Amino acid sequence: MTATTSSSTMAPFKRVPLPMPIRCLVGAVFYGVMRPGIAVANHLGVADRLMSNAHLRQREQQIKKPPFGNYVPNEHDVIVATYAKSGTNWMMQIAHQLAFHGKGEFEHVHCVVPWPDAAPPLGKYSIPVEDPRVWMASPEQKRVIKTHLNWDLIPYSETARYIAVIRDPKDVFVSNYFFMKSIMGVACFPRDLWYRLFIGGNSPVGGSWAVNAAGYWEQRHKPNVLVLSFKQMKQDLPGTVKKVAEFMNVRVSQTVLDEVAAKSSFDYMKKIDAKFGVWKMFPWAPTPTMIRKGGQGGSSELLSLAEQREIDAACQAELKELNSDLPYTEFCDLAK
Repeated sequence: MTATTSSSTMAPFKRVPLPMPIRCLVGAVFYGVMRPGIAVANHLGVADRLMSNAHLRQREQQIKKPPFGNYVPNEHDVIVATYAKSGTNWMMQIAHQLAFHGKGEFEHVHCVVPWPDAAPPLGKYSIPVEDPRVWMASPEQKRVIKTHLNWDLIPYSETARYIAVIRDPKDVFVSNYFFMKSIMGVACFPRDLWYRLFIGGNSPVGGSWAVNAAGYWEQRHKPNVLVLSFKQMKQDLPGTVKKVAEFMNVRVSQTVLDEVAAKSSFDYMKKIDAKFGVWKMFPWAPTPTMIRKGGQGGSSELLSLAEQREIDAACQAELKELNSDLPYTEFCDLAK
């Protein structure tokens, strides 16, 4: 392979959405059953318990039937692991561009990045994790795998590389809420319910932020695990690109590093938002926006100061219960 190899030269993987009748049925269930059902449950004060139990059942199912199946990561794999809306696409873009020396073109990111824990209802959403065509086309013989799973649900291999990004939970909550609202429209859960579930460690899109962060932080001393701060990434993108390149053992010129940084900038990625976006959950839903603001410390647009402080306190208390020494203020800005 040469340094000019591009992901656009390989045989493309074709993503296939669910048929229109099924998507209409999904929409009917959301609007006709789930939306009114959750509204009633919320009014009766039992929505939190029902949603928490649903999260626990999902967790049990993942343990019983691991999303990665029998796949064992190897030297070709760079696993980007984040709590949802913590810079996932950003880090995938950095790692993929490094693997292709800044020439990593794709129709959609999931044509080149497997996502083993993607929900089955999404259809043929991403290239299978067993498919080798991406790393075979890479001049570095590497490819990226995405996951939002906690550390204990990811298969570990000493030959693979793992990159975790930890973001301020207040910003995570805000980004998750607006993202889900863009997908579900008016069928989205009430904002206060989302908030209570997040505070309680039972968010429908990730469970406990503290458990997820603590799990990856505990692995930071492994030579093939890199834990990064979203806050530091925002402050120094070129430095982040260089650090990730060194971690991936990608030896390239400064010109290539600069190109990767340029293609990983917010402005560049915002222009190609559709290449990172999700399908409409149902036909009449709005077109989801994947890359909204990508900011640090902007949670006041949705959270009151008291709520921001409550999230800080709850996450720090849970980290303490987990006996985690994760330095909270290195990753998060305390609400004042």
